[in-house]
Amino acid sequence: MHRRQFLATGGATAIAAAGSRAFAQPGDADARLRAMLDGFFYERLEDAPESATRLGLDTGPRAPLRGKLSDTSAAGAARDLARSKAQAKQLASIDRDKLSAASRLDHDVVAYQLDRAVGGERFGYGETAGRYAPYILSQLTGSYREVPDFLDSQHRVKDAADADAYLSRLEAFPAAMDGELDRQKADAAKGVFAPDYILDTTMKMQAALRDQPPAQTVLVASFVKKLAAAGLPPERAAQAGKIVVEKIFPAVDRQRTLVQQLRARAVHDAGCWRLPDGEAFYAAAAEAATTTKLTGEEIHQLGLDQVADISARIDTILKGEGMSRGTVGDRLVELNKRPDQLYPNTDPGREALLAQLNSQIIAMQNRLGEAFHTVPRAPVEVRRVPVTIQAGAPGGYYQNASLDGSRPAIYFINLRDTFDRPKFGLATLTHHEAVPGHHLQVSVALESDSIPMIRRRGFYSGYSEGWALYSEQLADEMGMYEGDPLGRVGYLQSLLFRATRLVVDSGMHARRWSREKATDYLIATTGIARGRSQGEIDRYTVWPGQACSYKIGHTVWNDLRAQVKRTQGAAFDLKQFHEVLTLGAMPLDILKQTVRQRTGLA
Repeated sequence: MHRRQFLATGGATAIAAAGSRAFAQPGDADARLRAMLDGFFYERLEDAPESATRLGLDTGPRAPLRGKLSDTSAAGAARDLARSKAQAKQLASIDRDKLSAASRLDHDVVAYQLDRAVGGERFGYGETAGRYAPYILSQLTGSYREVPDFLDSQHRVKDAADADAYLSRLEAFPAAMDGELDRQKADAAKGVFAPDYILDTTMKMQAALRDQPPAQTVLVASFVKKLAAAGLPPERAAQAGKIVVEKIFPAVDRQRTLVQQLRARAVHDAGCWRLPDGEAFYAAAAEAATTTKLTGEEIHQLGLDQVADISARIDTILKGEGMSRGTVGDRLVELNKRPDQLYPNTDPGREALLAQLNSQIIAMQNRLGEAFHTVPRAPVEVRRVPVTIQAGAPGGYYQNASLDGSRPAIYFINLRDTFDRPKFGLATLTHHEAVPGHHLQVSVALESDSIPMIRRRGFYSGYSEGWALYSEQLADEMGMYEGDPLGRVGYLQSLLFRATRLVVDSGMHARRWSREKATDYLIATTGIARGRSQGEIDRYTVWPGQACSYKIGHTVWNDLRAQVKRTQGAAFDLKQFHEVLTLGAMPLDILKQTVRQRTGLA
């Protein structure tokens, strides 16, 4: 797993940690487990300074983390792996039978996580301790794209110490890039590097960082604004510019040289089947993402079946709107082109689009009490994906709020071309990324004082992305599209998009589809604009299996709710069913067990 993902975990305050240990009694198995898991969390935090900053835990005795970046070198990866092995051995010393039900859940989730963190070692390339990414350098992986965005959106500058920490992180940036450079070179010697089209985009993004005056880079320009806002003198900006010119630009150049060399040798094959033990890599990647076992063929057939079902539902609505000619995909393409469904591809047009998203968040927040007992305290706001990384960034993504309340949660939307974001689909994206999707699910766990810190920012793609897709459905069930048939088409198109992902992801990595075949199928099936569709296919190229987690997770959440509803009948309480979120994220197979135990299905 990538260290910046912090083993896909987050945490809570040091005060909460002290409190959790305060009630511990010698011989108490629950207390022993809780203290052990807290220790695991802080061990990891020491090697994950970016996570410490995101969570607001880079203060007090951990203030030095504020000036550091993760060790991206092979030695750093080896240290992470050794720690996971040691923690797994420690956890095995706990007698699970002596734990309470809540502690058994904590034990099982962390044991699963550690097992997966160690299991990817056998491949010997890429990142395999969390999300599987075979390529160290791509349009979606690498410090060159992550650190500038992190410093801009996450590193706060309130005083001189914060400003000096910012400069310290700039000084550390070249080492982060060089660590990845060496690892990518080692992987390339094994024949593991990205296809030609991925490397083309990677070079474009590296150029976006490198080929401009230092003062115009986000690294310096953002720092200037932070200094001014903090009332600090501007001299440090000159230091930042000097670091960029003398150290960061040369490190980017070293990476660009390697990428250019790899591009000359690159093939066009999209799937990871071509890599060493590639078929097994895809199977492991899909299982890591979905947290359940399905073969590539099973994923493919599931996708085909759901594409047919959802397409039929869209067809009915479109015919009711007078759109009956051509395939469902053809009609969705035409709908996407309608002027009344598009914001101008200008900065004022983008501002109007962002304003619509914010109004949609408010509308849903006002109704959360209809379906949830527990709602987030942290606010969420919408921001545009930074221009410097928009060429390779996903269409939308979420960043949690800091624990100390100093920074809100952020829902990022990629606005490189507003044609990719027609009006009829915007509400659904908001329900997915913000409320009742990622923001509600993540924040409810993060703000909890009853689950261990190591699990409060736990992320399992099948659970979290499945929940976010279920949230889109929930918004429809709550009547958010009453009187808005095209908005409902947008919701169903989103479901269709995720079902189509099952087909194209398994198509590329298990059936050896080309990039072009996958792209054409995605467009023909969903009607999503070519630019966005191409970006999606390229994303699945470098994150095999991850795109499968959405619809598989959605199916599990739906099936569980249906089972509980059938069992409980008139006594079924939707709000109570959703309270499972307060237990924190977990693998889907563990979620099934947990829901069944809580509701009498077991």
